[in-house]
Amino acid sequence: MSESHGPTGPSRHPTDAGADPGMDPVAVIRSRAYLSALALAAILGVPVSAVAYGFLALTTRLQQLIFEDLPDQLVSGSVPAWWPVPWLVLCGLLTGMVIRYLPGNGGHSPAFGFQTGGGPVNGPQLVDVTLAALTTLSLGAVLGPEAPLIAIGGGLGALAVHLVKKDAPPMALTIMASAGSFAAISTLLGSPVLGAFLIMEAAGLGGMTLSLVALPGLLASGIGALVFLGLDNWTGLGDFSLALTSVPPLVDPTVATLCWAAAMGVGCALLAYVIRWIGLSLRPIVHLNRVLVTATLGLIIGLTAMAYDLISGNSFTEVLFSGQDALPELVQNAADYSVGVLILLIACKMLAYGLSLSAFRGGPVFPSMFIGAALGIAVSGLPGMSLSPAIGMGIGAMCSAMLRLPLTSTLLAVLLLGADGAAVTPEIVVAVVVAFVVTFVLPTPGPPAPEDSRAG
Repeated sequence: MSESHGPTGPSRHPTDAGADPGMDPVAVIRSRAYLSALALAAILGVPVSAVAYGFLALTTRLQQLIFEDLPDQLVSGSVPAWWPVPWLVLCGLLTGMVIRYLPGNGGHSPAFGFQTGGGPVNGPQLVDVTLAALTTLSLGAVLGPEAPLIAIGGGLGALAVHLVKKDAPPMALTIMASAGSFAAISTLLGSPVLGAFLIMEAAGLGGMTLSLVALPGLLASGIGALVFLGLDNWTGLGDFSLALTSVPPLVDPTVATLCWAAAMGVGCALLAYVIRWIGLSLRPIVHLNRVLVTATLGLIIGLTAMAYDLISGNSFTEVLFSGQDALPELVQNAADYSVGVLILLIACKMLAYGLSLSAFRGGPVFPSMFIGAALGIAVSGLPGMSLSPAIGMGIGAMCSAMLRLPLTSTLLAVLLLGADGAAVTPEIVVAVVVAFVVTFVLPTPGPPAPEDSRAG
């Protein structure tokens, strides 16, 4: 599954190719075939969301087993700072072998940002994408689960259509693949609507295509959210939904915070440029020897986390993983972090994130949010600033610069802050827009690459 675009923006979604410009969307929605597709989407939401829940539960359990349970059994006292190093080397070896030797390339490379294009994955590619994501996420690389879940959900949706009708038209295949993707991340970002919005903005859906795809997708997403909730209540493994356990006090917008929002947008765009430069610059080296180089990058990520642990006295887990689970604790304990430690954390997380982008498989959303939140906490003590708007504008601006999806980035920051989100929306919007514009004003990071070398 190779990239279909360069580092300048997300690729078009397969829905665009499956739509007939002369088709009347009203007539299609009224048709019996479309109503059947809605019913199939509702049914499909149950198994796809269950598979997604199982995947998230498995990766979380492996993380706990490797980085919490195992050292408690083998090492007396606190977990040693060197503990992540061998596991990150293993992470690189296994991920590199999966990408190198199995069909499907492990899915899209996250170095080019959030993507949904390229068509649904088939059976062998489903195995490849799942294994590459499982080794990446469970063994400590700094990427999130959203991209592989979307690929897995889309592949399962397409597989369901083939099982029902082998000669299904392209539009039916596209609609059900999209519905599977919607269901797979139905509650991962805290809201089924937000997950659906992420997919639609990244795919560039609009007009008739948006009307036809959105209804089955939203239906599958809603069903998926109920399945996630039911499985959490039944198994007690967790809901795996992004949420802050403690939200900073509400602060009304001021002229000072709006000015700082513009500065935050510029700063996040520059930090994102550095991260993407690391990821894209290393890709040609990764292609020289996929397994060896990926293992070496894993070693560097592990050493970076170890250095943070030794210097700051905080756990190396703050540097590793996507940051989804660490973000609520970071915000809740914001007062316990000095500015120096936060700067060190941001630098280490950025390096590990950039290295992970170059060779591993996963999504770019959660590490961006974590870095943005840490940056917001670090600058919250500036004159005229306060914690709530600083965190909101940091998350929004960093996601905007890394994902290049300004509407989704705004919603992520606003909804994550709950009731306070509405009050700080003006600052978030300013930071997001400035970061988005500056990102496209800056030159493309990394060396230029011919189109045929952008796979993997």
